[in-house]
Amino acid sequence: PMRAELSDVGFEEFRTAEQVATHLGPDHKGTTFVVVNSVCGCAAGAARPGVRYALENASKKPTTLATVFAGNDREAVDKIRE
Repeated sequence: PMRAELSDVGFEEFRTAEQVATHLGPDHKGTTFVVVNSVCGCAAGAARPGVRYALENASKKPTTLATVFAGNDREAVDKIRE
């Protein structure tokens, strides 16, 4: 359910470093908003709801919504950090 809270509103899940590298590679177009998701209470209580609220109320939105899951998608999180 913690993954679904973002994927259900259009976030693409990056689970591997290869997925991140392919998306953000030299041919990348547009803007990508990446949320580092987590099982922690602050992600459930503030981060995910806050992200959803902000996107619902934004006049301009990123081209791509993406998420990586800290502690689970380690390769993808490390690649984002590069």
